[in-house]
Amino acid sequence: MELSIEGLDVVQTYLFGDVRFLNLLVLLMFVDIITGVAKAIKEGNLLSRSAFYGFLRKIGIFAVIILANVIDQILSLNGVLAFSSVLFYTANEGLSILENLSQLGVPVPKSIQDKLHVIKNENDGEGEDN
Repeated sequence: MELSIEGLDVVQTYLFGDVRFLNLLVLLMFVDIITGVAKAIKEGNLLSRSAFYGFLRKIGIFAVIILANVIDQILSLNGVLAFSSVLFYTANEGLSILENLSQLGVPVPKSIQDKLHVIKNENDGEGEDN
């Protein structure tokens, strides 16, 4: 059985609906993986286990978007929930890329660096409470 481009479009539409910016999210995920691996190599802590869990998190993001699409279909929300999920994860990937680039030594505006440090500290604090 041969899988054509049209077949992939049908699968994408079935799983993700007609969500805008999904291709942008995929591109940002790819860039995040590349910059994350480069950062790990620079810091000398490239671990296959960490990379594996990172890939699982990326797959989890797609699972959440698929679930949001299903809920959209059931509740006739016209894709609002799936679209907002994609926007959230797009912003999250963008922040991760900026953080990776900053740690690689790429100049990032000071105001953005300060916000990244605040976000990182808040996330570290959440792990201590649990």
